[in-house]
Amino acid sequence: MSLPLTDTQAEELLDRYNETDSLRKHGRAVRGMMRHFAVLYNEDPEYWGQVGLLHDIDYEKWPDEHCHKTPELLREAGYDDAFIHAVISHGWPVCSDQEPTLTMEKVLFACDELTGLVTAAVLMRPDHSVLTIEVKSVKKKFKSKSFAAGVDRDIINQGAEMLGVDLDYLIEGTITGMRDVADEIGLVGEPAPAEGEPAPAPGAGESA
Repeated sequence: MSLPLTDTQAEELLDRYNETDSLRKHGRAVRGMMRHFAVLYNEDPEYWGQVGLLHDIDYEKWPDEHCHKTPELLREAGYDDAFIHAVISHGWPVCSDQEPTLTMEKVLFACDELTGLVTAAVLMRPDHSVLTIEVKSVKKKFKSKSFAAGVDRDIINQGAEMLGVDLDYLIEGTITGMRDVADEIGLVGEPAPAEGEPAPAPGAGESA
């Protein structure tokens, strides 16, 4: 499967239509997750990664046309119908009538929402690090419907069923993929203060 753009060019394409830092980081987080699962399924990490990176390309500028503006943007960039189908199938059935059929599409469908949940869980931790979070911590947050209430747990469960895997497998793979890009997505974190030791003041240790 060939791609019309390099990874760097695909990043530039995403960033052209998305100026919000959180959306840019989300695209890169999903790319990291997709690359990891591609390796697990003996598929092409670069191809899967670009599908993940560009899955929300139209979201910031055309939120009411999400997954409907995407084909136009991707065709202009040289992507073919198969790639476009893979990208927009993640919105099924909410904002797309293209159902996930390939393993790649099912992984994106299931783990797009899960990537958001992992990010929210990491940011609640004292160290803000995806490198230290564990599956059980994310699973606990998954069960708490009031936490990151915008994350659609039903979609994640449906995706797991499509793939024939359990939730723990998806959570573990998502965390691992995000760890691979922790620096890119700003989730390396920092050591938590020792017990009884105050947190450093903002800007502490920086030169004037």
